[in-house]
Amino acid sequence: MYLIVGLGNPGRQYDGTRHNMGFDTIDYLVEKHRIGQSGVKFNAMYGKGMIGGEKVILMKPLSYMNLSGGPVQEMAGYFKIDPETEMIVVYDDIDLEPGQLRIRKQGSAGGHNGIKDLISKLGTQKFLRVKVGVGAKPKGWDLADHVLSRFSTSERKIVDEAICKAGDAVEKILSEGVDAAMNVYNKKTEPASSKEA
Repeated sequence: MYLIVGLGNPGRQYDGTRHNMGFDTIDYLVEKHRIGQSGVKFNAMYGKGMIGGEKVILMKPLSYMNLSGGPVQEMAGYFKIDPETEMIVVYDDIDLEPGQLRIRKQGSAGGHNGIKDLISKLGTQKFLRVKVGVGAKPKGWDLADHVLSRFSTSERKIVDEAICKAGDAVEKILSEGVDAAMNVYNKKTEPASSKEA
């Protein structure tokens, strides 16, 4: 069984923001694979089902982003999930252009507070990640303001496609393994030809 974690912030005011790529990807997977909602446990929404021939638990922590580790640690413990071999975390990455994906087998937090808390609570950096690009912060902007901002109209179209690709990447990891997924999804795609200010 795999635990698929999407990181984000709960509440309508955060819907559609750059920081909620993980939540949006979980929503895509729930809809595509008709995953039934199992309710709330350990301060997280979750549902159980099948994706890519594997039993999965899809999870959205309802703590704020920088406290994501607690709910994930408790959920993994309850369902006897080994984070190093049976967990995939989906989240936003400011080091990637909007629409870019990057799958990683392990690594540091890279300044991402949600991942920082996960590493701290789980005691390991070795877990699979699917990172969805949201673009670097504009010069002079506060990082928090940037990740809690929304996309321009042109970026939104690219990002919506990337969310679908992120969900499909999770499915490919489950069905064919992480190396097969990396071969497909870690390729750089063409950036948008025009961006709105």
